[in-house]
Amino acid sequence: MTLGLPLATLALLVVAAFAAGWVDSVVGGGGLIQLPSLLIGLPADTAVATVSGTNKLSSAAGTAVATGTYLSKVRVEWVVALPLMAAAYAGSTTGAQLVRFVPRTLFTPLVLVTVIVVGIYTLRRPALGMETVLRHEGRARVLRVVAIGLGVGLWDGLVGPGTGTFFVILLVAVVGYGFLAATVLTKLANLTTNVAALVVLGTSGHVLWGIGAVMAVANLSGGAIGARMALRHGNGFVRKVFLVTVSALAVKLAWDTVQLVV
Repeated sequence: MTLGLPLATLALLVVAAFAAGWVDSVVGGGGLIQLPSLLIGLPADTAVATVSGTNKLSSAAGTAVATGTYLSKVRVEWVVALPLMAAAYAGSTTGAQLVRFVPRTLFTPLVLVTVIVVGIYTLRRPALGMETVLRHEGRARVLRVVAIGLGVGLWDGLVGPGTGTFFVILLVAVVGYGFLAATVLTKLANLTTNVAALVVLGTSGHVLWGIGAVMAVANLSGGAIGARMALRHGNGFVRKVFLVTVSALAVKLAWDTVQLVV
């Protein structure tokens, strides 16, 4: 037993955390890998809030490293990034406070439909996100990113998986950023939502710090590698990973929906 878990189980969680960090750093959606792994690996009587808090600790570490890598190579439009981060923090804080009371089953079918629509929308538009073509300027752009930050931040604090994916596609489709530029903003916003949820869940005793720390090392390693690959290969590479991630997320949500019906 290691950190209260069998060594084999802990090893699988570490592998899952590394893979999640890689996916998250490229396009978001690493929660699709990491959160289900924690639900399977941790004891069955572990509170949902504790699973979520431990997931946030690992995710925050990987996102922080990926964010640092992007910031060293890509110019950030801080007049947009800061309002996005502030709104994301507020949304995630609210979601994390509600996670103990709102059943996830209410959201799964709705999110499944959203993910399928997003995938089809992106697939049918090969040029979408290949370069930045901003549709709004000044206050109009800021108001849109604030709305995106609040909505997706709420989702991240409340449920989690798919957060980075939702940030990316909304910044691409609504605002007009290319995939790479949207990914940089997504890392800043996602780091903010992770920290916000971690503050709420950590201060209320819902984080397994030992397990989360071990997974955090693996997650940040995957995040560093993924961010470098995204920067090297550009928008086309990010778009392909995005489509694969959306497809996997749709399959997972469809399975969850079927289980609920059955």
